[in-house]
Parts: sequence; C-alpha cells; structure tokens
Amino acid sequence: MFFRNLTFFRFPTTLAKTLDDLDARLEECKLKPVGPSELMSRGFVSPFGRDGATMSHRVGDAVWITLGGEDRLLPSAVINDQLGRKLAEIEEKEGRRLGGRARKRLKEDIVLELLPRAFVRPVRCSATLDLEHGFIAVDTSSRKTAENLVSELRHALGSFPALPLNAEASVRAILTGWLAGEALPPGLALGDECELKDPVDGGAVVRCSRHELQVDEIRQHLEAGKQVTRLALVLDDHVGFVLGEDLVLRKLKFLDGAVDQLEGTETEGVAAELDARFALMSGELKRLFAVLEPALKFSRADA
Repeated sequence: MFFRNLTFFRFPTTLAKTLDDLDARLEECKLKPVGPSELMSRGFVSPFGRDGATMSHRVGDAVWITLGGEDRLLPSAVINDQLGRKLAEIEEKEGRRLGGRARKRLKEDIVLELLPRAFVRPVRCSATLDLEHGFIAVDTSSRKTAENLVSELRHALGSFPALPLNAEASVRAILTGWLAGEALPPGLALGDECELKDPVDGGAVVRCSRHELQVDEIRQHLEAGKQVTRLALVLDDHVGFVLGEDLVLRKLKFLDGAVDQLEGTETEGVAAELDARFALMSGELKRLFAVLEPALKFSRADA
C-alpha cells in the first residue's frame, strides 16, 4: 500500500479537533454501485479493502482514507460507430440529414442505451492526513484526481478548508541551486534524475534518467542558463522521489533503509501488515515534509 506519488494540500492544524467522528461522516458518503444510466460513481471505502470494518485508519497524528469509484467504460469509438449507423439509417429512410441539435440528442440517446451494457472499472485513490503538520497527501500525480478526493472529503465533512500546497520561494530557483552545488537540507542527497528547461518559451528541454548528476555535462547546461524543473532526491537512504516545481512528488519509493524496519515486525493477517506499512509510511512522510517545508518555504493554511 506504499504511495507512489504525492500531491499535497494544506489545512489548518486546528481542524484535527473536528475529526473525532470522521468514520461516521465517511460512512454517510460511502461508495454506492454505479447506476445503469450513470457514467461513474464516487464514495469512500475502507482503506483495508472490501472486507474492512472501518472507513479510516489512524496511527498517531496520521489518518489514512481511501476514495473509491466505479467507472463505466464506454469508448468514444463505439459511440461514434453507433451514431454513424443511426444517421445512415435515418438518411436512407427519411431522405434527410439531421441538424446539429438533433445529432446531439441522438448521441445522448445512444449513450443511455449503451451504458447498462458497458464494463465497470473499479478505481481507488488513497490519502493520508497529517494532523500535526496540517497537510493531506494524495497518492496521485494528477491535480484533478487529488482535487476530486479533497472535494469529496469536503462534502463528507461539511467543511474542509484545504488549499493546494504553495511555496513562498521560487521552487525552480531552489532546485537549480541544489543541482548547481548549493547545500541541500540535512538528510537530503541528489538522486539520479533531473529535468532542465531553457527559461525562454519553447526553449530546449533536457531530461536525464539513471544518470550521475554532478558531472560536467550537467554543469554546462546550467551554465547555459537552463533551470531545473524536476530533481530526484533521497532522504537518509529511506525515501527516494522526484520533486517537481509544481511541488508534486513523483516516483516515490521506500528504500531498504526504511523497508528493512518491517522485517523485525511480527504481523498476523493482511490487516496487521497494512497497519505496519502505513505506520512506516506515515512516519517517513512526516519526516520528509518536515525537511522540505523550511527549505521550500511552504505557505501555511492558517497563516
């Protein structure tokens, strides 16, 4: 269950006092099966899967929630094929072509006709709320997906004043400085991936993957004026990730330094193992956020 990406939002730390009835609120917004005439359905599910008894899971100041969904798969090619057949039949029988509005209504009727027979795809998106630092980290690199989860949580709670993570300093300038040799925050080290862009619109883009970053080739790009927009970093040999100027953490990976801690943990059953993994992950994310927050000057939601 380790997260693979992190999109952050901030909320006031005072909100922690209002989450005592979180499970009951999420239960009221539980996922319902997608209806025969619906394209999708969204609602909360247990983080422990289909047989889970609770709608959230808490370890210390960290809370794990999961938004579930069901999407009907109805490819546009199938819809357009049916529309073409219907239009051809009408033209042959009635000797006329439908106008724009009539075509739109016909297409809508076709969608309603096909929806009940469409395959249903389950989707899941998890997040962890850190009540100490006032952030929610959603396991996605898609801003839209993350905002959908926060929106559903806001609906469940009645109010959830969370805002996208923002930095008071230029993230691009900070990342460029780190790659150019400026001191990194304690515990952080360079990884093996970066993206550099010419600041001019439409300028060159250089991407390096599985590549030593402190070499003359990279320095030449920096001297030519290119700026870093993504940079791979490692925290204490525990967590590796690629930090973007959009403050999204991609390719999140828990390394041996962190995962080895699980080997000495005795767990019985899937739920116990997931609990141990979440405890480990939430602890590492708490440390990671505490390192990045002062370095990138994250804005506070309750400032």
